[in-house]
Amino acid sequence: MSALLDGIAQNNFVIVGRAGIDFFTDAGVKIEDAERVTVDLGGSSANIGAGICKLGGQAALVTRVSDDSVGSYCIKRLKHYGVDTAYVGTVGGEFRNSLAVYESVVDEHRNVIYRNGAADFQMSDADVEAVDYGRFGALITAGTVFAAEPSRAATFKSFELAKAAGLPIIFDVDYRPYSWPSPEVASDVLSRAAAMCDMIVGNDEEFGFMAGDYSKGLDKARSLSETSVDIVVYKMGHEGAITFASGEEIRTGIYPVKALKPTGAGDSFMAGLVTSLAADFDLKTAILRGSACASVTVSQPGCAPAMADTQTLETFLADHPGPTTP
Repeated sequence: MSALLDGIAQNNFVIVGRAGIDFFTDAGVKIEDAERVTVDLGGSSANIGAGICKLGGQAALVTRVSDDSVGSYCIKRLKHYGVDTAYVGTVGGEFRNSLAVYESVVDEHRNVIYRNGAADFQMSDADVEAVDYGRFGALITAGTVFAAEPSRAATFKSFELAKAAGLPIIFDVDYRPYSWPSPEVASDVLSRAAAMCDMIVGNDEEFGFMAGDYSKGLDKARSLSETSVDIVVYKMGHEGAITFASGEEIRTGIYPVKALKPTGAGDSFMAGLVTSLAADFDLKTAILRGSACASVTVSQPGCAPAMADTQTLETFLADHPGPTTP
């Protein structure tokens, strides 16, 4: 585990994945009732990068965006949040940036994702080969990047290059069924990716999916920690998380808040977890700080703009009575 923590301690991450554009409603407004929406950066990997930078870390994104005004918007917003865009390429033709339209409502929440001809799926071997991995301490990716070619092969290539440069690999399973050709392909690819990683974060449904049976998800997480993975975080929503590391099982609760929407929680959790480990907090405390970041994000509209910065996180932790007992 020391190599993993040493890499994270540099607080400088290369993130392989997508940047998209989000349209979201004001607090409490359903989409069909909206007369206006707010626009900002989205996409799981971009959100993680924005969250890391807002918490004092450094992050660079490796992806493709569409060669149009929306792609330009995404690049500008990445820069706004402090994310290095040196490895963000463009692609023309009919490829387009992903779009998410969602409402700032919890009850019967709806989140519509437009991913046809996604520009980020056009990321190639050449894109990941252009990265100077020696600049960074660790590589982070989210599972959606594996859903189609050539992005899938390019990401596996980035894993090989990162390992050759001594970087640990951190994987957010982030299974989105609508992006994949079939559950069978997804299960096979995500399981292969997981076996190459040093840290894996996923929820109970995602681990159950990889195990082929929801009831076996916890066993799958535990098994990964006993074989090839240093840290496995098994998230259970409002019930908290179980983290497997060095033969221990760490159980943690959550920080209850009045949520506006469920989106962005996992991305914020990842950003809070890795930056807290980089700041030399112990693993349990880092997990709780990640949980606090997730609570901050779901209590506000949007994803990237709702990611906690350092002051927001510290104020939240000082004022909140949590966490719950796991």
